[in-house]
Amino acid sequence: MKTIKLSIIFIVAISCSYAQTFNQFYADVVANTSQTNVLNDLTTFENFGIKTVGSQALTDAENWITSRYQDLGYTDIVLQDFSYSAGTSNNIIVTKTGTTFPNTYVIIDAHYDTINGPGTNDNGSGTVLLLELARLLKDIDTEYSIKFIHFSGEEDGLIGSSYYVNNTVIPQNLDIKVVFNIDEIGGVNGVTNNTITCERDLSNPSSNNAASDAATIVLANCMEFYSNLETEISFAFASDYIPFENNGEVITGLYETNVSSVIHTINDNLTNMDVTYAYEAIKGALGAAMEFAVAYDSLDIDELNLIENAISISPNPIHEQLTVSFKKGLSGNIDFKLVDILGKEVYQNTLTQDSQTLTIEGLAPSQYFAIFSINNKRFVKTIVVK
Repeated sequence: MKTIKLSIIFIVAISCSYAQTFNQFYADVVANTSQTNVLNDLTTFENFGIKTVGSQALTDAENWITSRYQDLGYTDIVLQDFSYSAGTSNNIIVTKTGTTFPNTYVIIDAHYDTINGPGTNDNGSGTVLLLELARLLKDIDTEYSIKFIHFSGEEDGLIGSSYYVNNTVIPQNLDIKVVFNIDEIGGVNGVTNNTITCERDLSNPSSNNAASDAATIVLANCMEFYSNLETEISFAFASDYIPFENNGEVITGLYETNVSSVIHTINDNLTNMDVTYAYEAIKGALGAAMEFAVAYDSLDIDELNLIENAISISPNPIHEQLTVSFKKGLSGNIDFKLVDILGKEVYQNTLTQDSQTLTIEGLAPSQYFAIFSINNKRFVKTIVVK
């Protein structure tokens, strides 16, 4: 047997990759979504005009999007330029670093180029969704890093997203937990827009299909938990998650259920949209983003000290077994798991006693995280297996 040396990190949080239960902390964050912001941003996006690659309108939209992230306090903002027959454009890539798994990413993406019209629905609605999520998640801790990516060249055949996959994802072997694609969630004016479509992967390669299905079920649940929308599940097609899917990544996405008849025309504007529907879609998407990235409520110093003094683990180092003791006793069951540095769960148990001995065998030499889940709080230490 291997020897496990402990220098423990505890994490106190709801901390499961695809938990499918309502989370009050997430709901409290979602409650701050602003329909006024949504309307104002859609209006701004529309006023730039027809945003084809190579146009001043697209450059103006790019500058506006970039400045919004700067104003929010994001500093990891990358403009990835690429060129093709239509001209030169940029993908806008903004990274929010996770606390536990900084090198594993939840990608939330939407394209910002348009064709034949202002594209307020296709895809100003997706663009605005990313901006509102970025605003609300700026100061929320997440276990996993988030990349907000605004792709260009989508209307010309997924040019920007294909470039990103071929020139960033593949050469860097980027570790992606899930790709969450947003394309056209503005609804149709004058009809009842109460359902949104959650998209899953049914294509080859099939190796990522089951994980995509699981992520899409979680997305659908979150949409119903945190918005007033109902959901239906359909298949993924013809948007910026496809290059990722072809690379074997786990994908999911949102698309309006009542499909607009005026996309790719001059009439794709606010008049023909349902802004309240877009607002509800943003609320649900925010809940899903927190679920995918595992958001949590931070501990203050007093809480940290209290937990530090209340929990002991012995022996240190350990051999096959570790004993977790709660000095003041348990007030309820506590979920416990070990997670490797790539975010894979390698051990799980529920602690029900004031002192409980756990048998842990077969872990490869590496660093691990011990995770205690208590409400929405977390406290971190590391386990090292030698």
